Amino acid sequence: MNQSEETHRLAPADEQAVIALCRTLVKAKSYSGEEGNAAEALADFFRENGFDEVIVDEYGNVIGKIKGNLPGKKLLFDGHIDTVPVGDASKWKHAPFEAEIEDGKIYGRGTSDMKGAVAAMAYAASKFARETGRMFPGEIYVAGVVHEECFEGVAARSISARVKPDYVIIGEATHLNLKIGQRGRGEVVLETFGVPAHSANPEKGVNAVYAMAKLIAEIRKIIPTEHPVLGKGILELTDIKSSPYPGASVVPEYCRATYDRRLLVGETKESVLAPIQAVIDRVSAEDSSVSAKVSYATGHEQCYTGGEISGERFFPGWLFDQEAPFVQSVYSTLLGMGFTPEITQYNFCTNGSHYAGEAGIQTLGMGPSDERLAHTIDEYIEIDQLIKVTACYGGVMRALLK
Repeated sequence: MNQSEETHRLAPADEQAVIALCRTLVKAKSYSGEEGNAAEALADFFRENGFDEVIVDEYGNVIGKIKGNLPGKKLLFDGHIDTVPVGDASKWKHAPFEAEIEDGKIYGRGTSDMKGAVAAMAYAASKFARETGRMFPGEIYVAGVVHEECFEGVAARSISARVKPDYVIIGEATHLNLKIGQRGRGEVVLETFGVPAHSANPEKGVNAVYAMAKLIAEIRKIIPTEHPVLGKGILELTDIKSSPYPGASVVPEYCRATYDRRLLVGETKESVLAPIQAVIDRVSAEDSSVSAKVSYATGHEQCYTGGEISGERFFPGWLFDQEAPFVQSVYSTLLGMGFTPEITQYNFCTNGSHYAGEAGIQTLGMGPSDERLAHTIDEYIEIDQLIKVTACYGGVMRALLK
């Protein structure tokens, strides 16, 4: 995204405040399932900065609410507060949880993915309420979401059920551009079942790996679905394992393979599995020794609250028309502020899989920094991006709450 010289800037005090909040959140180490400290820090900010209500749900999502003095729409800002692990911290030049500043950048795990955006959302909402004297129609919600890194869209279901938003802004990195869609993701599990036997007498058993090999060869012939904007619905084998493992002197009685399936708009759980099931039916009809099943992987994760989050790993794709009124309202407002965002799509999965893909809520993505910085050693966010996205979020509020 390019910006003109007239780009809206924050006052110095506002700039320092949003930088401070970003650093506070980064210092609160919050791997998936361990987000309690970050959630508490965000909740403290909400309570100290004029939010009307602070909610922590059963998963540990923390939601702040600001109510306008006039009736209107509900606008939800969504940013996850969990991060991937650091790995070997000795490889980092900047300590991953110190939020050190150097050369106009804040360094640390989660700076770009995505505590910088969360800080900007929270501060922008507080600033908007203060500067308008709450004389705006509708309600603003800012959600710090848990477990996104391992379960995109699942914890978000609890938030949308509670808030029932009319609009959602996803804060994943876009370098201040607007995102109107994404491919989704499904984790497909293929299982084959055999009969164990001593490997010295293999004819007495049925080798589940041979059955799997036949199916894999045929599944590779499936022609992927395709969308003119989102591209191909890729189906890629990502792992395979037989049982017992290691298999010393035994014919394996079980084999499991996992496929990554990139999902396009309108694809359902049933439509994605149908061509794979057709392969199973055909191959097993030709060879009665082939016994197989296809399904979705399920995940179970422990929340820091003590609750459990679980569900099938099927996260739908979504896409809105760039000419949709809500998209154009935000776009024209940002242009009027001196920003020149491009309108494109995310290349990865976000919580939009739930809001837009499952619930059909009007959703946009906009965040600071570059998506390529996510999960990297010496991850950072440019302070300039952090400041500008805070101003942009204020523009989003003006565009959609009117």
